[in-house]
Amino acid sequence: MSHDCSTTINPDMRYPFDARGVAKRFRHAAIFGALDSLHAGETMSFVNDHDPLPLLAQLQQRYGAGIVINYVAREPGNIAIDFTRT
Repeated sequence: MSHDCSTTINPDMRYPFDARGVAKRFRHAAIFGALDSLHAGETMSFVNDHDPLPLLAQLQQRYGAGIVINYVAREPGNIAIDFTRT
């Protein structure tokens, strides 16, 4: 029996993404890929060591009203943001 990841749904519709473990040169591509895979109503719980302001601007350009950005923590060295697809 094969496994199809596209049908694996997390019951609370929240998916963790720790950017600190992704090489910088791949980071934005990995984030966009993760967000592109979310369905409406699903949330990516993003963690990073710095405030990704340029990334947030790119996300607003790319997704517009299709994504809600909500800071959960905004302290030096500890940034947590929920990205929810609408």
